[in-house]
Amino acid sequence: MNSDTVSDFITRIRNAQQAGHRRVDVPASKLKRAMAKILVDKGYINRFIDIEDGKQGVLRLYLKYDAYGQPVIKKLSRISKPGLRKYSSSDDLPRYYGGLGIVIISTSQGLMTDKEARKLNIGGEVLCSVY
Repeated sequence: MNSDTVSDFITRIRNAQQAGHRRVDVPASKLKRAMAKILVDKGYINRFIDIEDGKQGVLRLYLKYDAYGQPVIKKLSRISKPGLRKYSSSDDLPRYYGGLGIVIISTSQGLMTDKEARKLNIGGEVLCSVY
């Protein structure tokens, strides 16, 4: 088991899309549930459901593809890693792909996108970028 749960989450999505799967199961956690909710809200995945397995549970993510069968998520990458954490103030939050992509930030008020964090004028740990 990977000790970096965010990287594991991202890698499972990336691998499932490369293989053309319609859905992917990931071990559940509050952080991953919040990340999945952001991906649904921003239109990168169709939906997700919680599946009880008697342990920590499983999140089943239903991936989204365009009319040509290409994944909607073109690039999904980890920014802050366990060995090198990346923090940013609200003024210095990164913009990816000219503002077309989103950056998921872990703040004191929960997980949110870079745009929401700028609006609330709060910074935090820069977890990953999605385009």
